[in-house]
Amino acid sequence: MTESSVFYIILAFTTALLLALFQYVYKSKLNARLKAILTVLRTVSIFGVLLLLINPKFESNTFYDEKPTLVVAVDNSESITYLEQDKNAEDALKLLSDNSEIQKRFNIESFSFGKSLNPIDSLDFSELQSNISNVLKQIGEVYSNQVAPVVLLSDGNQTYGTDYSFISSSVNQPIYPVILGDSTVYTDLSIKQLNVNRYVFLKNKFPIEIIANYNGTESISTELKIWSGNTVVFRKPIEFDATKTSEFITTTLAPNTVGVKTYRVELTPLNKEKNTVNNSKNFGVEVIDQKTNIALVSERLHPDLGTLKKSIESNEQRSVSILKPNEYLSKINDFQLVILYQPNNSFNEVLKEITNQKLNSFTITGNTTNFSLLNNSQSAYKQTVTNQSEDFQPRLNRNYNTFIIDNLNFEDYPPLQSEFGTIEFSVPNAIILSKSVNGIDTNQPMLSTFEVDNTKHALLNGEGIWRWRAQSYLESESFNDFDNFIGKLVQYLSSNKKRSRLNIDYKSFYNGNDDVIISAQYFNQNYEFDNSAALTIVLKNKENDAIREVPLLLNNGNYNVDLSGISAGSYDFTIKHNSEAIAASGSFEVLEYNVEQQFLNADIEKLQALATNSNGNAVFNTEIDKLISELLNDSRYVTIQKSTKNIVPLVDWKYLLALIALSLFSEWFIRKYNGLI
Repeated sequence: MTESSVFYIILAFTTALLLALFQYVYKSKLNARLKAILTVLRTVSIFGVLLLLINPKFESNTFYDEKPTLVVAVDNSESITYLEQDKNAEDALKLLSDNSEIQKRFNIESFSFGKSLNPIDSLDFSELQSNISNVLKQIGEVYSNQVAPVVLLSDGNQTYGTDYSFISSSVNQPIYPVILGDSTVYTDLSIKQLNVNRYVFLKNKFPIEIIANYNGTESISTELKIWSGNTVVFRKPIEFDATKTSEFITTTLAPNTVGVKTYRVELTPLNKEKNTVNNSKNFGVEVIDQKTNIALVSERLHPDLGTLKKSIESNEQRSVSILKPNEYLSKINDFQLVILYQPNNSFNEVLKEITNQKLNSFTITGNTTNFSLLNNSQSAYKQTVTNQSEDFQPRLNRNYNTFIIDNLNFEDYPPLQSEFGTIEFSVPNAIILSKSVNGIDTNQPMLSTFEVDNTKHALLNGEGIWRWRAQSYLESESFNDFDNFIGKLVQYLSSNKKRSRLNIDYKSFYNGNDDVIISAQYFNQNYEFDNSAALTIVLKNKENDAIREVPLLLNNGNYNVDLSGISAGSYDFTIKHNSEAIAASGSFEVLEYNVEQQFLNADIEKLQALATNSNGNAVFNTEIDKLISELLNDSRYVTIQKSTKNIVPLVDWKYLLALIALSLFSEWFIRKYNGLI
């Protein structure tokens, strides 16, 4: 309470007392006892009202103890079971969680993890991949403002993500790895790495790169074979010894049929080799008979050109050629799609040929675009020419229904520079991205698609798309999300397929540890997205004719089904509407491969490096008592007394209002009883 508030309270009490004395004492004929009672009641009433007007504020401090948090993260991947460490993991978790001293010293929070962090329910060690770096980042974000040492129960074998041994800077907590496994060195052969393109061309040889590793001290001989079905299509003898522990093998194969072709690379196992699972690896390629050729036509150099080329060519089925307008005219029949980047006067003949030959196109405008030429060369849209530019943020239209798009967080993407002014379409168009300024949607298209005379077209109003690809990498440490978005747009523009009410999106084959996710979009008869449709996938295993039906769930504007974990093999599927005669079919193959079974022992070096870099300490699962003692004796983990200051205004104190009401009522009753009213 401030000094001024104290002064006003004293003044209010004095005023209330003087007014009460003036009314009931000064020249009053009442008896002394009645004077005193009425004076007190009137003083209380007036003083209470004045206090409410002054409304002083009172401070109160609440003290409480905050214990440090002990985060226990348990590796729930299949490699723990494969290394026979599942019981050790459960025992170590129980010893930590049930220790009374640890419970008294810490708030224990337990998690399990595979590719991501999950609250622990039960451990089944069934996760198909492990991403320790991502798990530690998530822990660092959640406990960034707390003292929260991390106990990591893991074998250290990461199958997905960045190197975790140097990630301590983003966690900012001491990390104590509990090593599940031993350091015994076994003699072992393994396929360390296999590089092959996903798409290859019919009757064209495609390269295969294989890295074979040997772990041992003796001189040994083995043979590397590549199988196609039951036929060996390549073989090579290999010799290893203590000094030669790795060999790089390259070869080429030539497919003779279109479709998915699967192969198996195999190293002949050694006698008494403990782990033979990592001696072989399956891979697949999709054989296509032609490549989609795309012309990127521009008169100027710009980072957007390189971004578009890299993004489109991330799918090996597509090839992009950057050409001048006159170069494109001489090769116009070689391409299935043309991208016009900021057309100017030199594009006049190109625009005429696109109209005359009814070619599909993707037009990108910007600061150097000749909008008068564009307006006059086609009749689908007209851009108001102001010769002024503006920065516009993209906003995703989640109801876009021409093809399936991923729900990228475009609102966080950098703005594009575009012509200031409105654009009006004279043909039906579907908006993928609209323009927004300061968070307000202008309802003007930034990226839209439309069809004219059985041709498909797209228009992007804005330059600087290279920033979007960079932003995509900053958010996910990968260009895949952005590249897939551009790839789907290019796939739609370069295809002559008619529009369908049921669109499906899937891969032709999946590696054994991939997420097998199939997406679908369903539209009503007006081609409006129907978010109440009941869709089901009927999955049939070609090898044993087993049939499985699974409903699709609506998620972020798409219907999805997650089939991860299904056994390796070839599958046919049909997605159907439960009450309408609409269906779409496809097929895919799941290759047999379990990355969690490629390890012989724990990765002790990385776990120890992680502990050292984070000021923690690594222990084996047999040293839990040592870890508990270290945690209890570390002066960094002490209970901290904290206080909370509460400032409460008097007007919130309801008892004062009750006191004023009681005082006024009592005064009125006494005066009424004594005939003073």
